[in-house]
Amino acid sequence: MKLQRIVGIMLLLFLAEGTVFYWLMPDSLAGRVIPRFTLAFVLFAAMYRDRHTALLLGFFFGLLQDMAYYGRMIGVHAFGMAIAGYLTGFIFKRKKPTMMMSLSVMFLSTLFYEALLYSVYRLFRLTHETFEWALSDHILPSLLLQVLFALALYVPARRWFEGSVKKKAEEEEE
Repeated sequence: MKLQRIVGIMLLLFLAEGTVFYWLMPDSLAGRVIPRFTLAFVLFAAMYRDRHTALLLGFFFGLLQDMAYYGRMIGVHAFGMAIAGYLTGFIFKRKKPTMMMSLSVMFLSTLFYEALLYSVYRLFRLTHETFEWALSDHILPSLLLQVLFALALYVPARRWFEGSVKKKAEEEEE
């Protein structure tokens, strides 16, 4: 799949995580579970395409999230999503990930992203809660949602990204 279609899918996921998701979520979990669907796609891009594409996608969609949803500090989500995507791509630079490896790295990368966001907000005193409270209140429920979303989209995302890499390799051979 071409990068333009991937960006289009990510825009739809960006809109879904800010609108439709909260309509479907029960009221008791609305403030606790934070969807990170675009981050999942950035991590898929890192695993199955390359780390530079993930860096750019992460920066662009993180900045979009900063401007649309989290206006207190611009650039935190852009930096976090770009770094998480780049490091994930660096891990899988020469290896083809298996399903369990992908899901575990997706879990760890999302945990890194959430911890980075918490650390920056704590550094600039935008939050006064402890990390243990944040971990139990909204990070772990969001991680569970993230891994379930990644599991549901694992096979289609792998086909989309690997198909675009195969076409790119065939074009380079000609």
